[in-house]
Amino acid sequence: MISEVMAAGRIKEQRILPLFYNDNEAVCKSITSALYLGGIRVIEFTNRGTEALPVFKTLIELRNHSMPDLLIGAGTIKTSDEANAFINAGADFLISPVFDNGVSDAAYINKVLWIPGCMTPAEIHLAEKAGYKLVKLFPGNLLKPDFVSAIKPLFGGIDFLVTGGVDVTEESLRSWYNAGVVSVGLGSKFITNAIVHSGNFAQLTKNANEVLKIVKNNSLPL
Repeated sequence: MISEVMAAGRIKEQRILPLFYNDNEAVCKSITSALYLGGIRVIEFTNRGTEALPVFKTLIELRNHSMPDLLIGAGTIKTSDEANAFINAGADFLISPVFDNGVSDAAYINKVLWIPGCMTPAEIHLAEKAGYKLVKLFPGNLLKPDFVSAIKPLFGGIDFLVTGGVDVTEESLRSWYNAGVVSVGLGSKFITNAIVHSGNFAQLTKNANEVLKIVKNNSLPL
């Protein structure tokens, strides 16, 4: 099992976090493989459907068999039961849309990185008091980069990951990085319905490679 510090470091190093959910195991395996071929080494599989846990287990098996350096986290974790189930299934980290004490306890006991979700300064303060150094800002489409710029000086000891509302363009990515986030979650604007429905996963590999080049470009903030 990877340490909490190392998992957080990998997320920050990659600077983007692809996230997705689909009920179909074959589709999820194809998405994961395409992302991996494009250079992605950390992904989030979201707990947003009845098949989430069994599909997640399939992805862990795929990773263990052919992608040993890939980290797979479980997202949209809202209860301690969900946290424990995905930890037992092999999750390298957990991400939530909220701050939940039960999830916090489960992650702490199992020594697994948990990234709580926050929307307000009060929620960020709660996470800070609980000792969390990496926090997810959600939903980004409502908060905007200006929100990050405003709160960053108030929470100097916290790194921010933002999810929601991030476009897969250099302009959008630059605005978030300039505001002070260390990584951005990329969901349906990156792993699009068109790609999934058409089965054109080679395009996803190409897109992944291109967006990694953008975020690692020296002209973007580090």
